[in-house]
Amino acid sequence: MLRGLAAVALLIVSNTFMTFAWYGQIAFKSRIERYGLATIVLLSWGIALFEYWFLVPANRLGSLQFGGPFSIWELKVIQEVVSLTVFSAFVLFFMKSEALRWNHIAGFLCLILAVYFIFRK
Repeated sequence: MLRGLAAVALLIVSNTFMTFAWYGQIAFKSRIERYGLATIVLLSWGIALFEYWFLVPANRLGSLQFGGPFSIWELKVIQEVVSLTVFSAFVLFFMKSEALRWNHIAGFLCLILAVYFIFRK
C-alpha cells in the first residue's frame, strides 16, 4: 500500500513538472515572449528533465514487476487521471481565460469509468 501511495505522490510531482514544461510557455506568455522559440524549447526540456526524475521512480515503485501493487495497465490509467487532474488545476489557476465546462466534467467521469474497468479483476 505504501509503495502505491508513494508512486501516486511521485506521479503528481512528475505531472506538475510536465504540465509546466508543456503549457507554462502559454500561461506565462507575457513573461517569456521576448525569447525565441529555441530558448523556450530548451527551457521546457530543462523543466521536463525534472518530470523524468520523478516519473521513472514512480513507475518502478508502482509496477508489479518491481514489487509494486499495480499492473502496467493500472499504472498508465492512474498516470492519465493524475495528469488530467494536475492539468485541470493548472488551467483553473493560471489560465484565467479558460473555464471548466460540463463536457470537461463528462470527460473526467469517463476517465473514472476507465479506472473502474482497468482495475476490475
